[in-house]
Amino acid sequence: MKRIILTLIFSSFIFANDQIPAPPQKHPILLKNGIIHTVSNGVINGSILFDKGKITHVGEYISPPAGAEVIDLEGKHVYPGFIAAVSGIGLVEINAVDVTNDHSERGDFNPNVRANVAYNPDSEIIPTTRSNGVLIANVAPSSGLVSGQSSIMMMDGWTWEDATFAHPSGLHVNWPGMGIQSGGRFRMPADKQKKRRQEALKGLDDMIKEGRAYTRLRQTQSRKAEDYHHEDLRLESLIPYVQGKRPIYVHANEVRQIEAAVHWANRHEVKIIIVGGKDAWRTTDLLRINKVPVIYEGVTALPNRRFEDYDQAYKGPALLHEAGVQFCIASSGSAGGAYRVRNLPNQAAMAAAYGLPKDAALRSITLSAAEVIGIADRAGSLESGKDATLFISTGDPLEIRTNVLQAYIQGRKIDMNDHHKSLYHKYQEKYRQLGILEE
Repeated sequence: MKRIILTLIFSSFIFANDQIPAPPQKHPILLKNGIIHTVSNGVINGSILFDKGKITHVGEYISPPAGAEVIDLEGKHVYPGFIAAVSGIGLVEINAVDVTNDHSERGDFNPNVRANVAYNPDSEIIPTTRSNGVLIANVAPSSGLVSGQSSIMMMDGWTWEDATFAHPSGLHVNWPGMGIQSGGRFRMPADKQKKRRQEALKGLDDMIKEGRAYTRLRQTQSRKAEDYHHEDLRLESLIPYVQGKRPIYVHANEVRQIEAAVHWANRHEVKIIIVGGKDAWRTTDLLRINKVPVIYEGVTALPNRRFEDYDQAYKGPALLHEAGVQFCIASSGSAGGAYRVRNLPNQAAMAAAYGLPKDAALRSITLSAAEVIGIADRAGSLESGKDATLFISTGDPLEIRTNVLQAYIQGRKIDMNDHHKSLYHKYQEKYRQLGILEE
């Protein structure tokens, strides 16, 4: 039975309430008469059909199957959900209130830490984030030298189990500073800084060596129940990384950090992804030759050095694109910047304004992000067989005036309420009552 229900898309804008996780998709949904931005195969003026959480058809004309819900978009736009390649969303609520933060563990070496078990699906940051089209996030812990393992989470779910898209997505390492800090309120003596750096680098080398030794031990041991009490959870978690099956996310911004991390990865034959990459534009040949992807953070950041151009961070993605380095854009990977994830499309838009081609800017927060974090077979573009994780908007989502009207995550129709909309309607009503706004 066909139902034209586009007006219902806007109903959540009128009545604000607490976010309610969506139920599984119960019937096929056909979005017709829209502008479909597939990312992978250009733009199609037509329709998209999805059922049981998967996209089944994308094309100019699609006949609705029996029992389908048909939504006439009347020329509105459909995009794949944006992907935050690294984020602290769900692990932090209020930075200044410790009890709302669950992004860190004590100690410098915690490879066994899992981000998804600490993820809070009821975070107030999540609804405002998905209102800007961000529907998937690679959520990462953030403390110590080896922080732990990130998890790819969907921006909807009753529990962390419901919200988990994939785990683990990678191991996170905070690369030590390679220079000597001479300023700052709590300046440390140069010799002590060097000693700390050497200890940290040795610790990373030892981590790989011990992980490999443990992996060989586990391969020779039988897997009988009595053997399990000999397992070391920290070393156990390193097995897929020392085997090169999963990537290590190296958080590094300064050029010497990036160069040292790439040489370290080559020496130990492990896969890495550079996170941050503020100086990546200075090492493009090294990154391209060694096929090291970059998750570029902070497009709107200040320059690193006095002699750099004021727009050096803005044009960083364009320089990586021109050099042929695989990259994507993230707003902020630190747990403290969880609220900034909603600005992800604005970061891509700024990169586009400073030289990155517009299609590459859109790709940098959709398909390119999916490729870097390893989920391109299910997300990042609108293709048959991929998850129906997408949103409907009034126009180009990289334009600040565009509104996201409705989102779907694996075919589930998402509650689009958030705190910002609630306050908007509250004070809109206030000024109506005062006679300042007309009915």
